[in-house]
Amino acid sequence: ISGTTASGIFEARLGKEEMGKENHVFAPAYKEKDMEELVQICDHVIFNSFAQYEKYQHYFLQQECTASAGIRVNPECSTQEGHEIYDPCGYASRLGVTEEQFREDLLDGVEGLHFHTLCEQDADALETTLNAVASTFGDLLPKMQWLNFGGGHHITRPGYALPTLEACITRMQEKYGVQVYLEPGEAWALNAGYLVTTVLDTLQNGDTSLAILDLSAACHTPDVIEMPYRPPLLDAGEPGEKPCTV
Repeated sequence: ISGTTASGIFEARLGKEEMGKENHVFAPAYKEKDMEELVQICDHVIFNSFAQYEKYQHYFLQQECTASAGIRVNPECSTQEGHEIYDPCGYASRLGVTEEQFREDLLDGVEGLHFHTLCEQDADALETTLNAVASTFGDLLPKMQWLNFGGGHHITRPGYALPTLEACITRMQEKYGVQVYLEPGEAWALNAGYLVTTVLDTLQNGDTSLAILDLSAACHTPDVIEMPYRPPLLDAGEPGEKPCTV
C-alpha cells in the first residue's frame, strides 16, 4: 500500500514512524496542541468543517508548510440501509460539509476534497456516490489537486466489481485532473487474523446458558454492540444447530 490514514495524533505518529510512506489524517475536530505536529508529520490533513479549517488555515498558507489541506464533504447521498449509526450521509450527520454549508470564500490553501460514505459496499455504491459528488461539488474539483474516495470499499471480497472501481477512478482523473486516493482499511485487514478468548465461567438463568469470557465487547469488539452484528466464531453454528447453545 502507498501509505496510511490516521484518525488523530497517535495514529499519525504510528504511520510516520512505522510506515514511512504517505501519511494522511482526518478527525472530526483537532486540538490546537496537536496541529503543529500534524502539519509536520502528515502529507494530507483533512478537516470536517470550515470552522476547523479557518482556525488552522494559517499553517497551510505558510510557504514552509508541506502538508496539503483538504475538506471532507457530505454529498447527502446515502447508499446503505439499516446502518443509521454508521451512515455519514444520514439525517443530522456530524461528518462532512454539505452543499448548503460550503464556504468557497475559505478555499485558499485547500488542495483536496474527501468523502467517506460507504460501508462494506461494492463499486456500484461508489458510482452512485461519485455521481452525487460530481453533481454537488463538480465545479470545485478542477480547482483541486486530489480527491479522496474514503473507505468502505470491499475490494478484496470475491465478486467485487473491480472494473467499475477502475472506471470510477479513471473518470475522476481524466475529467477533473485530480489524484485519486482510496482508504480500503477493512478490505486489507479482513480475515487477516483472529481474536482468541477463553471461557472463564458458565451460568444458567432459566432456559438460557451463559458463558463469561475474558473478552469485552465494549473494549475489543464494539461493533458487536453498536452495529449490532454477530462476529464469526470458529466452528460455531446457528442457535440450535449444535448440542449446546450459549
